[in-house]
Amino acid sequence: MLLFGALNIKNRFLGMYKQANAGHVGCSLSVAEMLTFVRFGWMKEDDEIILSKGHAAAALYSMLAEDGTLSEEDIKTFYKNGTHLAAHPPVNKIKRIPFATGSLGHGLSLAAGLGLAQKLKKKDKKVFCITSDGEINEGSTWEAALFIAHHKLNNVVWLIDRNKLQGYGRTEDVMGLEPLDKKLEAFGFNVLIADGHDFEALEKAKVESEKLKVPTAIICNTTKGHGWKTYEDKVDCHYLPMKDDQYSLITEEVKNDFEKRLTAIG
Repeated sequence: MLLFGALNIKNRFLGMYKQANAGHVGCSLSVAEMLTFVRFGWMKEDDEIILSKGHAAAALYSMLAEDGTLSEEDIKTFYKNGTHLAAHPPVNKIKRIPFATGSLGHGLSLAAGLGLAQKLKKKDKKVFCITSDGEINEGSTWEAALFIAHHKLNNVVWLIDRNKLQGYGRTEDVMGLEPLDKKLEAFGFNVLIADGHDFEALEKAKVESEKLKVPTAIICNTTKGHGWKTYEDKVDCHYLPMKDDQYSLITEEVKNDFEKRLTAIG
C-alpha cells in the first residue's frame, strides 16, 4: 500500500537527516508522497524519474531503498566521507539516478532530452520529472517547457512541488508565478492540479493525464515541512536540521498522520 511505503520513506529520511545533522528536511517532506506515488503507483520498471529539486536527495535515496535499489547499509553512509549519497544526487553512481541534479533549473531540460530520445527510438517509456516551484524562476525551465510542448512529448510527465516557499521566502514575493496553470496551458500543456499529499488526488491526475496526447504538467499543491508542525509552511524548514526533541516530535506526528489516513480508508 502506498501509505505504508510513504511512512517507511519518511521515517528513513528523517533518520538520515538526524544522524547527519543536516537541513533540507522541509523540502523532502513536501515531496514524499509525490515520489512514493510516482515510483510505486505509476512508473513502469523501464521508466525514468528525475528529481530536479536535488536538495531533497534524502527523500530520493529513501525511496530507492524502499524499492531495493539501495541497501540499508548504503543509507547509513548518507553525508559521510566517500559516500555516493551526498547532499545532492550524484551522476553515474546510483541506478535510477540518470543525472546529477544539484543546480536548480536543469531537471526539466534533462527530462525533455530523454523524452525526445525515446520518441525517436519509438519506445513506450515515460520520463517523470519533479521540480520545485522556486526553480521555475530559472529561464532554463521555461525553455524546456517550450521544447516539450513544441515536440509534443506526451511521454514526459512534469510534476511541480507547489509548496509556495523557496530558500529566500514566499514564491509570490520572490518572483510571482501565478497564474501558473494558465501560463503552462498557453505553452500547450495539459495542466492538472492535485493535492500532492493525497494519493487519491494523484491517482486521479494520473488517469486524467493519459486521456490526452499532449504533455502533462501536474501542479501538486503541497506544504513545505508537511507534518513538522513547528516549522510547517515556514522558510526555516528549508535549512534547519532537527534537534533531538524535534526529531522525536516529528516522527510521532508522521506516525499519527499515517494512522489518521489509514483509519479514513477504513
